[in-house]
Amino acid sequence: MNLQKLIVTVLQVSVLLNVFAIGLRASVHDATYLFRRPGELVRALLAMNVLMPLFAVVVISLFDLTPAVKIALVALAVSPIPPLLPNKIVKEGGTSAYATGLLIAVGSLAIIFVPLAMEIVELIRGVPLQMSFASVAKVVFMTVLLPLSLGIAVHQVAPAVAERLAKPIAQISGIGLLACMVAILFAAAPAIWTVIGNGTIIALAAFVLVGLAIGHFLGGPAPENRTSLALATASRHPGIALALAAANFPEQKLVLAAVLLY
Repeated sequence: MNLQKLIVTVLQVSVLLNVFAIGLRASVHDATYLFRRPGELVRALLAMNVLMPLFAVVVISLFDLTPAVKIALVALAVSPIPPLLPNKIVKEGGTSAYATGLLIAVGSLAIIFVPLAMEIVELIRGVPLQMSFASVAKVVFMTVLLPLSLGIAVHQVAPAVAERLAKPIAQISGIGLLACMVAILFAAAPAIWTVIGNGTIIALAAFVLVGLAIGHFLGGPAPENRTSLALATASRHPGIALALAAANFPEQKLVLAAVLLY
């Protein structure tokens, strides 16, 4: 196994362990939080799956960005939230139930919304796009639903054991993630520099700031939910974004650099 494959393997295992640790602290009640609150779920889907893709299309239409950055923006806009986000939401004052429920609900519905959003972008922009339901389902299942469900199952059967295991597993995954990200950013630094320019930084910053604003506005009356949805709307699953880009524009090798810059 060469160094690149080792880094990818450690990164994948670290992500799975992190999501498993989230599940160890969660219950079935947490996992179904948003499905039991359709109003909050609709607002979350509106923010993430409707308004952000539309904003991304507006940005790439108005600004003369490089093709890799345009592809990255659209791919990120139609992707669900990353599996590591619940930890950040809780640290910023959000509730564990809302964070876990958001991860489960938006991740599950991404199987429907991602291909649908790509169809809409294709109609608006006239660029043929594709990613099957099965392809999205595989990524979501392997990186979110499976490890989270296993963690929740352990929590239901042996809550005391789950609580003891959650912290060390999260710490191990955190070390692995940090090491991998440093290595990836170091290796990709030259490519990242090549995509900077032509308004790239402004476009990516606008994507984040507008996402925060939309999520805050649609988060509802509870301050902690506004913070949670703001972070979720501005944060997207890089794995699915890269898979979307690779499936539709395999010749654009700099999309990875644009996603890393984001």
